[in-house]
Amino acid sequence: MQGTVAAGYEGVRAEFAKVVAAERADYAGQLVAYVRGEKVVDLCTGPGFTADTLTGVFSATKGAMSLVVALLVQDGVLDPDQRVSHYWPEFAAEGKQDITLREVLAHRAGVVGADAGFSLAELSDDRLIAARLVGQRPYWRPGTAYGYHAWVIGALAGEVVRRVTGQSIQELFEERIRAPYGLDFYLGLPAELEPRFVTTLPMLPTPEQQAEIDADDSGPESLAAIAFNTHRADAPELWDFPNQRIARAQGQTSAGGVASARGLAALYAAATTGHGGRPPLLKPDTVAEFAQIQSIGQDVVSRVHKAFGLGFSVVTEFYPFLGQGAFGHSGAAGCLALADPRSGLAYGYNRRRYAYPGGAAPENTDLLRACVTAARATR
Repeated sequence: MQGTVAAGYEGVRAEFAKVVAAERADYAGQLVAYVRGEKVVDLCTGPGFTADTLTGVFSATKGAMSLVVALLVQDGVLDPDQRVSHYWPEFAAEGKQDITLREVLAHRAGVVGADAGFSLAELSDDRLIAARLVGQRPYWRPGTAYGYHAWVIGALAGEVVRRVTGQSIQELFEERIRAPYGLDFYLGLPAELEPRFVTTLPMLPTPEQQAEIDADDSGPESLAAIAFNTHRADAPELWDFPNQRIARAQGQTSAGGVASARGLAALYAAATTGHGGRPPLLKPDTVAEFAQIQSIGQDVVSRVHKAFGLGFSVVTEFYPFLGQGAFGHSGAAGCLALADPRSGLAYGYNRRRYAYPGGAAPENTDLLRACVTAARATR
């Protein structure tokens, strides 16, 4: 294990050592935390894995997308309660005319996929996804339920952003967030940084875990299959998506981001406490609005209990020891990035091998608790 921790954060190092000891010999991971703008944890381990290593971060990308939208709302450029069709008239087709931007960001729009699914080329391109969704009827009456818009929320929000600003979310992220704050987080990985990228490795479940996976009775044409695009025969495997150069080069804003744990944590430090000598991107009122629960309860896609704000996950539903108003997003392979404004913590965890179960890896609970405990003790 390599890296440093600040005084008072020795317990975080100890928890990370426990994770390493409990994992397979090929485990590779990164853990970074900022507290009130100061980097207090910067640890990494694993073969061929350094603090500078980049991987695909799957749905943690949604945090970067949501931060761009939050800035535009803060600027008065976008109104969450305005109809999407006001900005994007073609979207009104097939009964979607009254869907609001708020309903899209809160996973309440019902437009979770397309009947015919998406190819790799389509999944890698937000504009192609958006064009396909124009003619798609919602899978439930918008606003009556919520379900995870796993592959498409960034494309839907992104087309609104493009219609209003003339720029893509990727361009605005680079211009307003990544470049000025020096973040190791990319929506579109430049070719010159490819040597730092390592592929995600597939899950290696135990026999017991495989039995649980096999017990999932979601049908091949179910809502879950449509939302996760598994109903299409030539669709890429989720774990392998960022391993494809076309995906990471275009930086699809639902799941195509590339980052290190340093980039994951610094994104949320930049949002809430400032980073690199620059002030916070978001005002407290904006943070409060985007972190406020918009959807909670049974997710009709994943069929588990979740809570969402505007684009961001309300992470206190999974980590109740966090302060009220904490927000962030996990990624399918096991990464997690979030801010806990009350403790001043910005947290980023990344791992190379896809964890069981998919989503934020289980070790995040103990690692995050150790970070929060230290942050509160060192005020």
